[in-house]
Amino acid sequence: MSRILIISPNWIGDAVMAQPLLQRLRAAHPDAPIDVLAPPPVAPVWRQMREVDEVIQTTFRHGALQLRERWRLARVLHRRGYAAAYVLPNTLKYALIPWLAGIRRRVGYKGESRYGLINVMHHDDVPPRPMVPFYAALAQAPGAPLQSAPRPALQVTPEQVQAACAKAGVAPDRPLVVFAPGAEFGSAKRWPPEHFAALARHIVARFPLAQVALLGSPKDRPACDEVVAGVAGSAAAPAVLNLAGQTSLAEAIALIGHSAAVVSNDSGLLHVASSLDRPVVAIYGPTDPDHAPPFSTVAAALSLRLDCSPCRQRECPLGHHDCMRKLDAELVWRTLQPMLPATVAA
Repeated sequence: MSRILIISPNWIGDAVMAQPLLQRLRAAHPDAPIDVLAPPPVAPVWRQMREVDEVIQTTFRHGALQLRERWRLARVLHRRGYAAAYVLPNTLKYALIPWLAGIRRRVGYKGESRYGLINVMHHDDVPPRPMVPFYAALAQAPGAPLQSAPRPALQVTPEQVQAACAKAGVAPDRPLVVFAPGAEFGSAKRWPPEHFAALARHIVARFPLAQVALLGSPKDRPACDEVVAGVAGSAAAPAVLNLAGQTSLAEAIALIGHSAAVVSNDSGLLHVASSLDRPVVAIYGPTDPDHAPPFSTVAAALSLRLDCSPCRQRECPLGHHDCMRKLDAELVWRTLQPMLPATVAA
């Protein structure tokens, strides 16, 4: 049976937003196994997709060509008999792999000098499309009008939730609100920690049984420590759990799946929450909320839409960070409170 290979992007959010492509491929090829080639930090996301048969982890260093390692991987892939490969990163390095593996149909966007390596070539619109339809378009012929793309959908099991709660010290019978204060792109995308702390105080004052979990990578720990410091001495302090760097990505996904709501910067965990259809408040400053918006049934994208945004810079080029600083906790609380189900107050 012919297999399909997906070559994953390097970012969590992009992997989530590529899931509708898999939905389209599964509908068109119901009996074809779909495998994903992914870097270790992103692999757990693909394992939560029902369309994926196997995740193959790469060992490439960031930015390195590692031609010998790519050749060895290509030989392994060749023996698996793939009929088609969908190359989601726009780099030359990842387009080399299916070409070296002798996969006949190699689908992707033009990217960087990939003529010949990609033989079913797509071209992006100007201005660029939002990410979900951008990836979903690869399931059809280049240039064909894109029908409405399905919504990304991950899944978690009760067993995964139970194990993640036990490890993280989350009481499974108390409502959980997740904060994601980090952002890989840079400090400009981060809502100030003192605003997250003020929001936590609002939540616990209104819903005394609520727990607030701070999720993120080890690099997000300092920002989360500031949130904890901001609630010190208040009634919210015992309810705020700093789990940044303390959970695996798979465990974080399970906790998000268990949550009553998620408040997040424009980050990978935002898109994880959307794909699990959790109520989401997404906070945008230097990035465009229309390019990668939340897609939960209940969701709000908050942006002050200042004249200087979206600047798409890692740090505020004007030095004031007003796009985030002036988006205060009161506004986010007014948006979040109606999303919280009645069970949170129980």
